[in-house]
Amino acid sequence: MDIQHLVDRLEDLIDEGRHIPMTKMTVIDEERALEIIDQMRISVPEEVDKASRILNQKDRLLAQANEEAARIIEIAKEKAETLIQRDAIVQAAQNRAANIIEQARQDAEGIRGDADGYVVEVLNELEQHLTKTLTVVRNGINKIQQDRDASKQRTDSAVQQAIADMPAATPPPPAVLNAPTTSNPLVASKPMEKPADAKPADAKVSEKVEKRVDVTVDAE
Repeated sequence: MDIQHLVDRLEDLIDEGRHIPMTKMTVIDEERALEIIDQMRISVPEEVDKASRILNQKDRLLAQANEEAARIIEIAKEKAETLIQRDAIVQAAQNRAANIIEQARQDAEGIRGDADGYVVEVLNELEQHLTKTLTVVRNGINKIQQDRDASKQRTDSAVQQAIADMPAATPPPPAVLNAPTTSNPLVASKPMEKPADAKPADAKVSEKVEKRVDVTVDAE
């Protein structure tokens, strides 16, 4: 998949996220973000392969340029030799041949220079594209990590606040020493009955903490 398309999808996911008021944080779909990042990890080697093909293309262009330069020089030499043979004035023919050879050399250098310039331009564009893509991927990963840390911090704060808001457990009344006895034996021997729906104090505290955490998570 095209890396630029994946970058656009990641930007759209961030734009679709829910912004947290009075902060610079945005809540996004973590599963979708990780899926896009995984696809980017697959696509980046493809971009590297593309760069490798461009380098191979550079070598091929340079080889073609060298072959063309050698051919031009060879033709120039043949023309020079022909001119020398045909022209009665040997010196003039040699000068003309030298000019042809020099022109051929300059043409060959121009071809090589154009090929190098083209390859450098393509590689610079590819470098800028990969740098931009890497920056977007790093920003996306940092954004997801920040959202995770912020969510965990809010949850921990809610739990701590819920614990702080719990009423302190009431200690049992001290035992009464030397309490006067009753004259009614039935009243003295009857133990105190607990209500059927009575719960331990620890269970009530645990229920309050769970309810407070549930309310905090739902509010997020």
